[in-house]
Amino acid sequence: MTTITAQRQAAPGTSRRSHVVADSVTMLHRNLLHMVRYPGLSVFTIMGPVVLLLFFVFVFGGTLGAGLPGADPAGGRDAYVAYIMPGILLLTIAGSAGGTATTVAMDMTEGITARFRTMAISRAAVLAGHVLGNTIQAIIAVALVLGVGLLIGFRPTAGLIEWIAAAGLLVLIAYAINWLGVAMGMQAKSVETASNWPLLLTFLPFLGSGFVPTESMPEWLQWFAQYQPFTPFVETIRGLLLGTPLGWSPALAIGWCIVIAVAGYAWSMAIYERKSVR
Repeated sequence: MTTITAQRQAAPGTSRRSHVVADSVTMLHRNLLHMVRYPGLSVFTIMGPVVLLLFFVFVFGGTLGAGLPGADPAGGRDAYVAYIMPGILLLTIAGSAGGTATTVAMDMTEGITARFRTMAISRAAVLAGHVLGNTIQAIIAVALVLGVGLLIGFRPTAGLIEWIAAAGLLVLIAYAINWLGVAMGMQAKSVETASNWPLLLTFLPFLGSGFVPTESMPEWLQWFAQYQPFTPFVETIRGLLLGTPLGWSPALAIGWCIVIAVAGYAWSMAIYERKSVR
């Protein structure tokens, strides 16, 4: 990190924006190294959704798939793996927030964040390094989970443009969710409790259209299921990969990403300005 201070002294005329970008790249490199050296969180982020995917498809898939609108009862499992896959991908991203919160809480409690605050490093870059690093980790996990889905029968009908759009949206969702994960990690009182708040995010795909149609839910739950952020996320990915109607889902998904990212950034920066250690 001393190279950052040296760069400040050597180039006093450099714009503040270039400082933020350079610092963010440095902090991203640090977080990627941390991911390689401590792979446990990465493995859990991948294995959890894979286990759920296999469990739902091979245990419940035949029955649940046969009950989907327009599904052939004889091919219930194939219909269900197609239906559930977008929800599993979003569940993978939601689960990555737990790893983000944990790594942020570790930096906070071990005094590393306090050390960064004494150095000539952009405060936004310290947090952005966590967000970018864990976004990359989340997308790698999504790719691996998608690979498992393809192996067990997921057959998307998307063309090149739809795949690019779906990938772009998944990156945007991961970026937004990880800003929220950073804020939750900074708010946590200890490393042990850091993953408690992000755990709430993993319930949202289940309380939306990720695993069953929202129309099958009780009326009192349908309103929440239809308007919470993960339903337009799932419906947009499902529409892009499988050709189902998109409607307003893409606009709602992008809107929710902006809201979540801005809220996570503002919350994180507010905590960062207020305290550096727990």
